[in-house]
Amino acid sequence: MRRDTARAIILTEDEQSIYLLYRKKKENNKIITYYAIPGGMIEEDETVEEAVKREIKEEFSVEIELLGYLGSNKTKQGIDYHYHAKIISGIPKLAGEEKENNNENNYYEIRKISLKELNKENINILPINIEYIEKAIKKDYKKF
Repeated sequence: MRRDTARAIILTEDEQSIYLLYRKKKENNKIITYYAIPGGMIEEDETVEEAVKREIKEEFSVEIELLGYLGSNKTKQGIDYHYHAKIISGIPKLAGEEKENNNENNYYEIRKISLKELNKENINILPINIEYIEKAIKKDYKKF
């Protein structure tokens, strides 16, 4: 089954940090930790832009404005679409499925990470996500 997703790069107002979703899960008695760009699956009856706004509201309890389209990449499951966005109302706090499914074997947390820390080895994030973050910082995207 194809699983397309919509994700948002959300920088802090001073553009010195980024909001990321921290995940820790237990798989085969091994603990895996990583950072992800917030977002999720696109539902059948919505546009990509509607999906990213809905997903961020569900996960982070905030309303966002999309600033630009950063691009997409193919994955084994489908296509990931990435946007640069800013918070227009609310304060990020974990909600939705991530909050409901939060336990010691499947842990989620919203973290604000300094952009200076992103390229350090202790931040486990996919290299493609770093590329999208860098594009957002440079405002290298298709504007709305």
